[in-house]
Amino acid sequence: MSPQEIAQNAEKALLYEVVTNPKPGLVDPADRGPHPDMDVYLFINSSLSLGEYFRQAAKIGTNFTETDLREMFKKLRQAGIQAEKTMFEATKKINTHKGAIFSLGLFVCASAYCQRHRNLDEFEVISKMTQGLVKHDLGQKSDTAGERQFLKYGKGGVRAEAEAGYPIVKNVALPFLAKSTGELNTRLLDTLMKIVSQIEDSNLIKRAGNIQVVEWSHEQAEKYLDLGGYGTAAGKEFMQELNQTFKEENYSLGGSADLLIITIFMALQKNII
Repeated sequence: MSPQEIAQNAEKALLYEVVTNPKPGLVDPADRGPHPDMDVYLFINSSLSLGEYFRQAAKIGTNFTETDLREMFKKLRQAGIQAEKTMFEATKKINTHKGAIFSLGLFVCASAYCQRHRNLDEFEVISKMTQGLVKHDLGQKSDTAGERQFLKYGKGGVRAEAEAGYPIVKNVALPFLAKSTGELNTRLLDTLMKIVSQIEDSNLIKRAGNIQVVEWSHEQAEKYLDLGGYGTAAGKEFMQELNQTFKEENYSLGGSADLLIITIFMALQKNII
């Protein structure tokens, strides 16, 4: 697979995620959810603005020849800084895909690297790329929500997930999506809720202002899945109710959305969808 094809799958992953609906706590074509400053068109603009970044990330992975993969991550992070500026220009300073720039960028870079090192997989490469990231980035200051949550709750968020090689994607979300059947929208909604059933979503914690909301979100997602998911009348009805609850409570599932995006990307890479 060429760097161009890998980058294109990244753009597809962003677009597949935003058109999937109805997603509680997230923007989709039918609903802004708890994000009054966003809509689906903004996400499309944002997604397309990141095409050059994904091509750059793929080239970094393709051309990297050193042994310390943390150096590859440093190169990617520099590209990511510029990508954030490009995104904010496209969205008029609204944060649509900052989390995806980090996570999806990692997967694009790692996937391109794995094209030349077939004895490795993306998850292993990412773990090596981000070794020591939590210790380096968190614990000293409290400028961002992620830093404040680490100081308050000891949660490493997306950085810890990356250092561990995204086990929730590798061991839970991707196998779940691979086994799922039916319309793609239903499969992706059910996969999102499978992620929600297990993740400690930093966006949700930030919006709720407490960590107890995590247990509640797990219970809601498990109930939805127990009802049979979006392919059943009961699951569909419950999802609509949950969508309304998230709007009323002003809850967001941005962290879960980012994990769905990289799950979609890996599914495209592996021809699962």
